[in-house]
Amino acid sequence: MKIICIGRNYSEHAKELNNSVPKEPLFFCKPDSAILPKRNPLYIPDWTNELHYEVELVVKINKLGKYIDVKHAHKYYNEVGIGIDFTARDIQEECKRKGYPWEKAKGFDGSAAIGKTFYSINSQGGDIQNIKFSLQKNGVTVQNGNTKDMIFSVDEIISYLSKFMTLKIGDLIFTGTPKGVGRVDVGDELTCYLESEKLLRVKIK
Repeated sequence: MKIICIGRNYSEHAKELNNSVPKEPLFFCKPDSAILPKRNPLYIPDWTNELHYEVELVVKINKLGKYIDVKHAHKYYNEVGIGIDFTARDIQEECKRKGYPWEKAKGFDGSAAIGKTFYSINSQGGDIQNIKFSLQKNGVTVQNGNTKDMIFSVDEIISYLSKFMTLKIGDLIFTGTPKGVGRVDVGDELTCYLESEKLLRVKIK
């Protein structure tokens, strides 16, 4: 099982981090060891001083695929969920300045928190490009997203990724985060919603 994450897929998020808007999907991978066990808190690693949350819609692949045409991409998933891509922003920025890979800022243990369940696309209205999702920090909404605002649609993402790697049943695609990312500190509690359904809660320790 792979965890594939799409970067800069919402233009306002790219702007808030002073990044350019990409002309094709940007992606990186997290190992399966990055998954935060359900109901476990996330302990801030002692090697970062700036850990950020990024809420994202997560798509689960249900069919083996390679070189998938955009018009057929919808056949390769039928469930969506919610997740948080935790990012050691200070480490990421340092690596970027030096021209180094920045997997250690994204792929560390616990950096992929995933909601308690996945829902069928039909239960969410049948249109994957019109799903609302959000994140609250200590009861205050800090991120509000809708998949209609994606730069690259889910089908475009799947088609693009499948050019470079075979997609397998159970693979998870984090589809990008909207604006509003920010720092977490010890004692914070993050709560994520898919539409109005609370699917994920993470305590920071």
